[in-house]
Amino acid sequence: MSNGIVRVGELVPNFNLLASNGQEVSPEDYRGKKLVIYFYPKDMTPGCTAESCDFRDYNGEFAEHNAEVIGISPDDLTSHEQFVSEHNLPFLLLSDTNHGVAELFGVWKELSWGGKTFLGVERSTFLIDEEGKLIREWRAVSVEGHVQEVLEAVKG
Repeated sequence: MSNGIVRVGELVPNFNLLASNGQEVSPEDYRGKKLVIYFYPKDMTPGCTAESCDFRDYNGEFAEHNAEVIGISPDDLTSHEQFVSEHNLPFLLLSDTNHGVAELFGVWKELSWGGKTFLGVERSTFLIDEEGKLIREWRAVSVEGHVQEVLEAVKG
């Protein structure tokens, strides 16, 4: 793991974050299953809502292929609970308010939007195998068709 960034083919370092169910969650909790972690910028925004609802709509298919999905953003638990409830999300959202895990995965970056430059989460998804090794990554993704692409990788 160079520069604090998880690389494909390497074990994902363990981390603990509070989840939308109030429990502390870590990747080790998912050993024996594939784990899809998607990082997204902000609850309730159009792109993040579309992406989260796509993961929701395909959640059953991920489960059929021994895969769990979790979302991570810098939002707090109150925001996550509202987002989960409003959109009936069947998976956990983890709160990375200090963006330490986003930095670990190399997705906390300088972004620009509307003529402003700021630090935030670059929308990215990671697929971890049953042993805890990172096997696929999608960085700077666009939402349309993304979840289907991740599902194909899980099936493969």
